[in-house]
Amino acid sequence: MFKTNTYFEDKVVSIAFKNSEGRATVGVMAPGAYTFGTTTVEYMTVISGSMEVKLKDATVWSTYTPYQTFKVDANSSFDVKVTEDTSYKCVYE
Repeated sequence: MFKTNTYFEDKVVSIAFKNSEGRATVGVMAPGAYTFGTTTVEYMTVISGSMEVKLKDATVWSTYTPYQTFKVDANSSFDVKVTEDTSYKCVYE
């Protein structure tokens, strides 16, 4: 069944599910800046909008637009900035 999660005073909302790819979430982010922690490897794909992303040990920000994916290591973190409502899919390894 689906599980809904909200973060950062309801500015990030995700729906968790399982399918043939394994565990995943789809969600939306309102404009803002966020820091997420990971426990597993995560593959984050932008569906609409855009994200500026800085991985834990990175020195620069990278911009991701629709259909682009970035990978986050397990037991790490990443910073995200969005300037418009942005949707994403995250697959967990």
